[in-house]
Amino acid sequence: MTKTASSLMTAVILIFGLAYSSASIAYDTSAKHAFLIDFDTNQVLFEKNADVLMPPASMSKIMTAYLAFEEIKSGRLKLEDKILISENAWRKGGSKMFVKVNDEVAVSDILRGIIVQSGNDAAIALAEHLQGSEAAFADKMTKKARDLGLSKAKFKNATGWPDEEHRITARELGLLAKLTIMNFPDLYPIYAEKSFTFNNIKQGNRNPLLYDGSGSDGLKTGRTRAAGYGLTASVSKAGRRLVMVLNGMNSSGERKREARKLIEWGFREYDNYKIFDKGETVTDIDVWLGKDSRLSAFIKDEIKLTVRRTDSKKVKTTVHYEEPLAAPIKQGQIVGALKIKVPNQTLREYPLFAKQRIEKLGAWGRIMAALNYLVWGAGD
Repeated sequence: MTKTASSLMTAVILIFGLAYSSASIAYDTSAKHAFLIDFDTNQVLFEKNADVLMPPASMSKIMTAYLAFEEIKSGRLKLEDKILISENAWRKGGSKMFVKVNDEVAVSDILRGIIVQSGNDAAIALAEHLQGSEAAFADKMTKKARDLGLSKAKFKNATGWPDEEHRITARELGLLAKLTIMNFPDLYPIYAEKSFTFNNIKQGNRNPLLYDGSGSDGLKTGRTRAAGYGLTASVSKAGRRLVMVLNGMNSSGERKREARKLIEWGFREYDNYKIFDKGETVTDIDVWLGKDSRLSAFIKDEIKLTVRRTDSKKVKTTVHYEEPLAAPIKQGQIVGALKIKVPNQTLREYPLFAKQRIEKLGAWGRIMAALNYLVWGAGD
């Protein structure tokens, strides 16, 4: 039969009872595209046209930097390596690092020219250094997007310069931002630097959230006439991290306001709750014809959920298994399932595993167990 563990249900209700209640509210933003996700749980908190292709402008440089970070992590590229500046890179318009033709610039400076100063010249110089040409580098950007699971993104240049085929979705930019933070902890802090000086020209980081005490430590702004004003940002506060993408706004002021509002809403309306620790026993199950009569069932990985605070007392958790389980049972064998339902979220199901090995009784033991069952029944 399938059983539900009432003791587990009580425990979960007590855990979620700590959250406060407030009136549920709808949310919207003036941005044409928006995406907000919890870094730890991958729970999407808000989305608007998140899967519609859009021009990312200079937010494209997150992928440009990602490829450079990979080269550095592998050892194929070093921060002290020098990059020769071509006339092609020097001539590029738009935002600039202000490199000079035939200068040799350290990779560490080029990265800051791309990330902090949003220099198109720096991005092209890096692309030419790594792949020979910007076009070849753009092809590699698209290939890397596919490798990372970004099925829609297509890059035609290293800068985000307007091109009708140069597109990505807000959801994909959010995933790329998360992967940057996860995969390159030693290099990601460059995104938090508020200014960089090169050739005696000091330029500030364009990310408005770096200056308002919100807890932001990256990533990148973008702006073209076709794209409007955009921002991909990450904010860490009170043990949580949110990743946000906004695009298609009409001014830098609107971008700053909408970004602050969405981030503050995400932290205010949602919180993370740990349901089970890694390896924690969830329930005990009766065993039939085994040398032990009870089996502990555990969850392999920590379960942490992002839940809207107003829904915190409505979470339903049940355990499902067939009882009694027939011996023999191997350690680590799947013996049941834990199901968790959060309002307005997809039902989650996690396998339960046998904590210990239980051998089958010998012939005489099985006979005695059968007689005991006939006389006394299955019990409670």
